[in-house]
Amino acid sequence: MQTVTLTSREKTAVNEFIYGVYNWMALGLALTGVVAYLVANSQALQQLIFGNQLVFYGLIFGELGLVFTLAARIEKIEQKTAVMLYIAYAVLNGATLSSIFMLYTRSTITSTFFICAGTFIACSAYGMMTKRDLTSLGGFLFMGLIGIIIASVVNMFVKSSQMSMIISYIGVLVFVGLTAYDTQRLKYLAYTKGANGKGAIIGALSLYLDFINLFLMLLRIMGGGRD
Repeated sequence: MQTVTLTSREKTAVNEFIYGVYNWMALGLALTGVVAYLVANSQALQQLIFGNQLVFYGLIFGELGLVFTLAARIEKIEQKTAVMLYIAYAVLNGATLSSIFMLYTRSTITSTFFICAGTFIACSAYGMMTKRDLTSLGGFLFMGLIGIIIASVVNMFVKSSQMSMIISYIGVLVFVGLTAYDTQRLKYLAYTKGANGKGAIIGALSLYLDFINLFLMLLRIMGGGRD
């Protein structure tokens, strides 16, 4: 990524774009957290989602569809539509992630969240401030992400706790790197292609996914079962 010289007005626009990205990301995380908590405290909703495989997998495929739609059609859809899709994804993800309250104690979830938040902030700040070009790192991290997905699918059948732990440790490294890489990429895109509302939404989605996956990997490492 090349160094770009900006006017003061352009710098202001870029900074506003970056703030917008983090604001949308924070909103998405807040929605996910609230929905997860509400579902976890409702036996009726838990039974509806986790007691019916059709509903559960319908939500999973719905989430995937929303992500792919946003990523593939962000240039064609209106900003309001992009916002609605992003919010819908955050809500659906909260519903499915509510299962963590059944698997881990609340103290573990809380402590892991703060550790994840601190790690994410540090990595994102590094991606924002470093002068090192992280472009080459992106391809390596993407291959690592594909490896994690394949290994996770295999482990669904093998059900090895040791393999799950190895995947989690590797996952932490991958999503730490992706957080820094995605932050630098968004900053560069704002510099070169200009900032806009839809760009802030897709940027927020990237960082949101980095945060959520980092949190889940850390939770598997640090978490104990419910008392």
